[in-house]
Amino acid sequence: MSYTRFAIYYVPPEGQLADFGATWLGWDCVQGAETRLRDVPGLHDITMTPRKYGFHGTLKPPFRLAEGRDQAGLMAAASVLADRLHPTTCEGLELNALGRFLALTPYGAMAALRHLAERCVIDLDPFRAPATVAELERRRKSGLSARQDALLIQWGYPYVMEEFRFHLTLTGQLPADDVPAWQDTIKSHLPHLPQPFTIDQIALCGERADGRFEVIQRYTLTG
Repeated sequence: MSYTRFAIYYVPPEGQLADFGATWLGWDCVQGAETRLRDVPGLHDITMTPRKYGFHGTLKPPFRLAEGRDQAGLMAAASVLADRLHPTTCEGLELNALGRFLALTPYGAMAALRHLAERCVIDLDPFRAPATVAELERRRKSGLSARQDALLIQWGYPYVMEEFRFHLTLTGQLPADDVPAWQDTIKSHLPHLPQPFTIDQIALCGERADGRFEVIQRYTLTG
């Protein structure tokens, strides 16, 4: 399989949370296959944006391979990175509104999780091709702070380092008036959320020719 971009995600292990995410979004990034959406009116439309990525939490945002780099080298580097990283634990997950989209976010001590994400961004950055002018302009349309713009230039994405907030996306942008109702709907479908919430593996994912992401390989954190 040839991939246009790569990313490092947290993808929940097999279980109720992973099953919920796949059937809520309609795409199973582990199997690389569509799933039957839950029977919820309007669900197809509000999940169109996150569907292509599958149910995940971003650790290193999607990037194109730099010149002279290849997938085999990236996989080897991800393995080395995982051997150096410790598993991280937060108190749990909860449903929150981040602006006008809904996601599961962790709560409790965050320092170790932020460190994990930073190492993924920094250590694998030699494999990232620089952002194009078009990519920079597209990101800037959302309105970035000076610091976010600096992060965009340095790392190809504005929401890394101290701007990072881990989340597992469940919707695209919603009309503000619809957010409370969708919160209630999601709560009625959620499985028991993990308490504590532990990340003990990372996943190298690739963007296929059809624009959808799938897991290439998981790596257990053994540092």
